[in-house]
Amino acid sequence: MRIGVIADTHLSGGNNSLPQKIIEDFKGVDMVIHAGDLGSLDVLDQLKSLCADVRAVWGNMDPDEVRNALAEKEVIQAGRYKIGLTHGRGSPNGLIEMVTEVFKTEKVDLIIFGHSHSAVNTKEGGIIYFNPGSPTDKMFATYNSYGLIEINDGINAKIVKL
Repeated sequence: MRIGVIADTHLSGGNNSLPQKIIEDFKGVDMVIHAGDLGSLDVLDQLKSLCADVRAVWGNMDPDEVRNALAEKEVIQAGRYKIGLTHGRGSPNGLIEMVTEVFKTEKVDLIIFGHSHSAVNTKEGGIIYFNPGSPTDKMFATYNSYGLIEINDGINAKIVKL
């Protein structure tokens, strides 16, 4: 299974197109995951034009239309693995602790989150923590990015710099 991962697109109004490299890479994936701060529901429509199976949660900067359409967190079964999906909130410095707390009652193998705009791909306590960064904003990062995850006998997650 191949999963395209994106977060913090913040696309709305006249600024509503995903970068071309993401469009190319997400064609043919089995699932697309958006970890919040979409900007508008138009982002979901763009992603659904690339892949039928799109999962997303709302982020702290999303408008009411997005919050009303999506959950704050989701647990996704991908093969024999469980993926926790949430956006995150608060200080970027305590984000891993915060998202760990969100999924403390679920046994997840991977937690995908956003919020900081900075890419993270690390493993702690048997859980992979994955933040794809932002493809459109470098507020707290030195580069724009997104993610690709391969799930077969294991989980292989990688950050792709734009």
